[in-house]
Amino acid sequence: MRVIQFREALREAMSEEMRRDERVFLMGEEVGEYNGAYKVSEGMLAEFGPKRVIDTPISELGFAGIGVGAAMNGLRPIIEFMTFNFSLVAIDQVINSAAKMMQMSGGQYPVPIVFRGPTGNAGQLAAQHSQNFESWYANCPGLKVVVPSNPYDAKGLLKSAIRDDDPVIFMESELMYGDKGEVPEEEYLIPIGKAKVVREGNAATLISFGKMMKVALAAADEMAKEGIEVEVIDLRTVRPIDYQTVIQSVKKTNRAVIVEEAWPLGAISSELTYHIQRFAFDYLDAPVRRVNSMDVPLGYAPTLVEATLPNVKRTIEALNAVMYR
Repeated sequence: MRVIQFREALREAMSEEMRRDERVFLMGEEVGEYNGAYKVSEGMLAEFGPKRVIDTPISELGFAGIGVGAAMNGLRPIIEFMTFNFSLVAIDQVINSAAKMMQMSGGQYPVPIVFRGPTGNAGQLAAQHSQNFESWYANCPGLKVVVPSNPYDAKGLLKSAIRDDDPVIFMESELMYGDKGEVPEEEYLIPIGKAKVVREGNAATLISFGKMMKVALAAADEMAKEGIEVEVIDLRTVRPIDYQTVIQSVKKTNRAVIVEEAWPLGAISSELTYHIQRFAFDYLDAPVRRVNSMDVPLGYAPTLVEATLPNVKRTIEALNAVMYR
């Protein structure tokens, strides 16, 4: 096992797939000459050349549409958004073209495309650059939505996404690109749609995904100091959601808390709460609790960021509430 950065794991995934399949190419703003806005694609232009690592103008609508057309014609594009906040400019191409094309063409045109880039808060970037759209895209049939939390998962899931014949939304985090983790040198894939129990426990089930897994695991560590073992589940994929793993855990622990960075209305945590209370209601000893961002645009000041986003303190309070402590 090597220890590499999150950005390096993503780069390895893309490079390995581009070596394996000449139909795969990367396109986006600053992915080539600048080596990527976050240095995810560093060195890829030198290896694969400008026909497969393509710098674009600042025109998300344009290059997303080119990617969809390329996928319909047999290529396998990776479209990088500098941030998913900017994907709103291209949402017509993602929602009305990529997600719908297979059905509207009667199965004639699969769209094997990956839209990837960072999501959510990334420090003091204020309201327009700090939003979470996982639930927006997960609400659209025809798309798959992947949100990895560590380098190992990032590499294995991105390789699976590139090989998938459906359009995949692959969401990362600017705050995680420098995170380090163990990644094997040998090739591996992680199936899309399979959650992972990352910590065993019996006191409560704590569910999260993406960079909020740091909050969840830190909260579980604090609870363990008091002798309370919390089971932690990393969803990894939010469309499709692995409900089975979640329900099995809740039936064991009888309590559930969900930590999610997005706003509470119409969130992934809302959907999970419904399924838990529908399929594990008789096992619950307390109502499901959610820890979300406050229902406001994110401020610029660090004190406002801290007050708005989910944190360890709020997560522990939710865990204590379901255990009536």
